[in-house]
Amino acid sequence: MQIPSRSITAIIGPSGCGKTTLLRCINRMIDLVHGVRVSGSIRIGEREIYRPGVDVTDVRKRVGLIMQKPTALPMSIFDNIAYGPRLHGQGDRRQLREIVERSLRTAGLWEEVRDRLLESAGRLSLGQLQRLCLARGLAVEPEVLLFDEPTSALDPISTIKLEQEILRLKKTYTCVIVTHNIQQAMRIADHVMFVYLGEVVEHGNANQVFNSPREEATASYIGSGI
Repeated sequence: MQIPSRSITAIIGPSGCGKTTLLRCINRMIDLVHGVRVSGSIRIGEREIYRPGVDVTDVRKRVGLIMQKPTALPMSIFDNIAYGPRLHGQGDRRQLREIVERSLRTAGLWEEVRDRLLESAGRLSLGQLQRLCLARGLAVEPEVLLFDEPTSALDPISTIKLEQEILRLKKTYTCVIVTHNIQQAMRIADHVMFVYLGEVVEHGNANQVFNSPREEATASYIGSGI
């Protein structure tokens, strides 16, 4: 299957069916699981990311992963965002300031923290932390953004804010979101993939999958979540 660029693809399915595992395969975080074995092929553009000799660090730079539980590094807001660029060799303070501001603006957090950049990131609210993690991922200029249930722990207002940011981001990035919230997928997804027991059962345009699913298992799952 193909995941269309500059759009939002929602991966839906019951707990334990393989959604998060699939995300971790796309940016090769799955490599960190002891004893894991991966078969098959994943291409980003024309590049096969499991080909021998591929720079895994570069893959993870191109494919950002925003986890379900937002976690701030034990440092300032500024240093949280600057961490990735510094890791990849950016040491110029002026350029780092530009990267930090641009990333926070893109994540919709700049106006809330612009006067607090030297404060500990741990003092942010949960909703702000999730957008901080998004800004941290954006700072290394990825091509693809993966979201693993990014709103599962957020209140309704913070959820709406993050959904709005993801909708804006699809103009520039390819976005893939794992969600258990069928309504959320209906609100923001352009394309949908239904995964069940480790297999992709159905995928396609969101309107088609939600309104006229081809597979009985898809219809049953969607119906149970509405």
